[in-house]
Amino acid sequence: MQADKLKKYRPYPRVPLKDRTWPDKTITQAPLWCSVDLRDGNQALRQPMNVEQKLEIFQLLVDIGFKEIEVGFPAASKVEFDFLRLLINDNLIPDDVTVQVLTQAREHLIRKSFDALQGAKRGIVHLYNSTSTLQREVVFKMEQKDIIALGVQGAQIIREEAERFAGDIRYEYSPESFTGTELDFALEICEAVMDVWEPSPERPMVVNLPATVEMATANIYADQIEWFGRHIKNRDCALISLHAHNDRGSAVAATELALMAGADRVEGTLFGNGERTGNVDIITLALNMFSQGVNPKLDFSNINRVTSVYKRCTDLPVHPRHPYAGDLVYTAFSGSHQDAISKGMDAVAEDATGIWAVPYLPIDPEDVGRSYESIICINSQSGKGGAAYIMDRQFGYKLPKNMQPGFGRVVQAESEKVGDELSSKAVYDVFEREYLREDGYYRLKAFNVVKRHIDRHEEISSAVIEAVMIIGDKEQNLQGKGNGPLDAMCAALNEQTALDFTLNSYDEHSLTKGASSKAVTYIELLDRRENGSREGWWGAGEDTDIIVSSVKALLSAVNRMQAGR
Repeated sequence: MQADKLKKYRPYPRVPLKDRTWPDKTITQAPLWCSVDLRDGNQALRQPMNVEQKLEIFQLLVDIGFKEIEVGFPAASKVEFDFLRLLINDNLIPDDVTVQVLTQAREHLIRKSFDALQGAKRGIVHLYNSTSTLQREVVFKMEQKDIIALGVQGAQIIREEAERFAGDIRYEYSPESFTGTELDFALEICEAVMDVWEPSPERPMVVNLPATVEMATANIYADQIEWFGRHIKNRDCALISLHAHNDRGSAVAATELALMAGADRVEGTLFGNGERTGNVDIITLALNMFSQGVNPKLDFSNINRVTSVYKRCTDLPVHPRHPYAGDLVYTAFSGSHQDAISKGMDAVAEDATGIWAVPYLPIDPEDVGRSYESIICINSQSGKGGAAYIMDRQFGYKLPKNMQPGFGRVVQAESEKVGDELSSKAVYDVFEREYLREDGYYRLKAFNVVKRHIDRHEEISSAVIEAVMIIGDKEQNLQGKGNGPLDAMCAALNEQTALDFTLNSYDEHSLTKGASSKAVTYIELLDRRENGSREGWWGAGEDTDIIVSSVKALLSAVNRMQAGR
């Protein structure tokens, strides 16, 4: 930035609060939540939501667990008026949910807001007028006393209407642009409104202190909230509410610190939708609490549904890196990350405490309805752990540790070839093509164990086998003897073909459950002609018969060794 441009700006003044206590606090319980998606979010859309879209969002918010929902500014538009009437006339507001309406401190707007509320069992009327220094001096050309008079007059009209209202009306007041208002003046006007409404500890009013424009670092907002909470009279008669915007990109941090500073309530939106840079993101706030073992009292266990409804109704995207909800936030491409996640998942599965402790994953994806399938994705940067993890978690193949590097290279080569990320199925297809195909140079036509002897007392075991092989394009009969069928087959191949290898490693496990489950076998061969100059050749085989599975794995390794020469 050019130095001369910096002269236009000045730092935000600090709050005179030398003995602040909020830095030593932690968030131990959820605040009262109020969604403003249907009002503030709607104002931010190129194409405002229609009644049907608003209704779908409202039902989503109810299902998530919001007990207070600002349904709009009914005096400002016909759509918002009609939407509130639909909710009331069709009895769509649950008994434990309170709808909130916003109104400026103007008589005709207040009275129309009450017209929209008629028939509701309960409601919150949210009164605001702008109090900031800049708005007073530049926009309204009004003195402080005139701003107070405007707020008090609006409060008086609301009280008159509320006393005639058949349902239960609660009060909320916002000194709009609180962060740009002198603290002593914000306190003065809020207390003047309180004097009109006469809240009590049993029926407190909401004092909403919005960062309508985020003007300073998050700690400053926390200082303002703590200062206000200390100085307001009859603190037990007020619910201090936060409404942070994200102009500096720190609305979540500002809200968290302000909760530590003593606030009781939070207004915000799903995914931070709102004017300019948006409101505070309630999803991130709530799941931040969840990750610390604090019950947010909002249910985001089906984050995919929340994302889908939001995108459909607002026609806005959700960033793939959005915390907790983005398409890629539970995905690792890096090989080292994949290996760490895989090992962490295994450790959690073995840990009886049930504590979630997995590298790179602050929460269990399943807790928000996401699948483990998306945790690891394979591309040319992926390592051996990612491909092995997918084969294990999604297909049940527990590849031996020493087999994983070779398989990882095969998968990387495939990713480079296609020039894109590989799906889980594509990873399996690579494994099947490389290790499970039975159409190589050495092919088994028939196999039979002719004789087997086991002397349990002397621990002597032997077997004689016969096999019919297709080697290249010729059929060949093999016979072999060894200490078991597999050893006998190895002997037959070494003695009666051009092969010369040793069996270096053998692993097996059941692939599925039940009496008819398949066994999968992994075999590593060392080519004696290579004099140990490289790692072994691995093969895999599967069959309901463990002996056949082993022979298939042997021939898979043999064919890969043959092709590798």
